[in-house]
Amino acid sequence: MILFLLKRALWLVMTLWVVFTLTWVLANFSPGSPFTSERSFPPEIEANLRKRYNLDKPDHIRYLYDLRSLVTGDLGVSTKQVDFTVNELVALCWPVSAALGLLALAWAATVGMVAGVVSAARRGSVADRSLMALATIGIALPNFVIAGFCILLFSFLIPLLPPAGWGGPRYLVLPAFCLGAPYAAYVARIARTGMLDVLSQDYIRTARAKGLSEGAVILKHALPTAMIPVVSFLGPAVAGIITGSLVIEKVFAIPGIGYSFIQSAIDNDTPMAMGIVLLYTILLFTMNTLVDVAYTWLDPRVRWD
Repeated sequence: MILFLLKRALWLVMTLWVVFTLTWVLANFSPGSPFTSERSFPPEIEANLRKRYNLDKPDHIRYLYDLRSLVTGDLGVSTKQVDFTVNELVALCWPVSAALGLLALAWAATVGMVAGVVSAARRGSVADRSLMALATIGIALPNFVIAGFCILLFSFLIPLLPPAGWGGPRYLVLPAFCLGAPYAAYVARIARTGMLDVLSQDYIRTARAKGLSEGAVILKHALPTAMIPVVSFLGPAVAGIITGSLVIEKVFAIPGIGYSFIQSAIDNDTPMAMGIVLLYTILLFTMNTLVDVAYTWLDPRVRWD
């Protein structure tokens, strides 16, 4: 296991370098300037700003400066919010996206797994068809459409929840539901398919022949193996949810990572955009590694090599 994790750590370093390089090239050679606005800066002020962000140096020198800062963990200073470093801004936005994402993930995984298992256990029944129809609708509808319906229903027609903003737990309910709805639908379909495949295996027939109850067969013998494809899906999904949904955070005006990423792209704030991209890369790589580790726990046949 230690050797496996060491190899993954080396791959993470290489992946971060490749992502950093590609993002740096795209960000620094795209049209526009972070200092472009309705009121242009005087030439001497713009020259000082360009010097502060090393924009007055040759491209290869700037790349080496930025790469050295990345190695030391310093993502630089935002070109729009000049009083804050990127590290400080990410530290402010990250807990917001994490709280929203964890709540969305919790209900999506729970509801999705329960729906998938029930649907597989009652294959062909009314419950099966109804649950899979809801899952299909959840997959087909974009989350911003679901968000629009929820805001109209629960904020205007039935004023129970706030339509936007960030405050107490009430502000989390609608965006968490809308963010997790498509993931719940995917989990339900994947869990149903995995459970149906496992229930047809010989060892399940043997467990039933021993006189075990259907609940014991499903929960103790079938569920751990059926969870493997669900875990494979949840790995990247966790990274995507926790990092922040670009659309949901914009619709509900939530000051999270997704909202900041969109704003950094609009403002041409290269350091902030690069910091968020690298954060997403680390989370995605970490979650995929945890998925591989979880395989050995769910299926003893899987080996570290």
